[in-house]
Amino acid sequence: MKKAPAAPKAAAPAAAKDAKAKKPKLVRDSYTIPKDEYTIVETLKQRASALAQPVKKSELLRAGLKALAGMSDNALGGALRAVPSIKTGRPRADAAETAPAARTKAGAARK
Repeated sequence: MKKAPAAPKAAAPAAAKDAKAKKPKLVRDSYTIPKDEYTIVETLKQRASALAQPVKKSELLRAGLKALAGMSDNALGGALRAVPSIKTGRPRADAAETAPAARTKAGAARK
């Protein structure tokens, strides 16, 4: 008898190495989103779980990008117009005023 199963075992590790070599490079990023829109992310995650397809926030974002990329220019423009523009970054509020005071107190404590 010939040992036929030995050949497929050798092919399986080679296929696994090819899969590892072809992984896409990942990019880390951050963004600002209004709280009411963030709750929509949580709602969508719950809906996906109810469909027996649990997802992470990044997977929802990627699915949304694929949906936007598949739209016509007119549909994409309409979707973009439906999203109000927001200021990005951290809020400035009183942070600029409190920071020097904190430094002064810290400096006084050292002396």
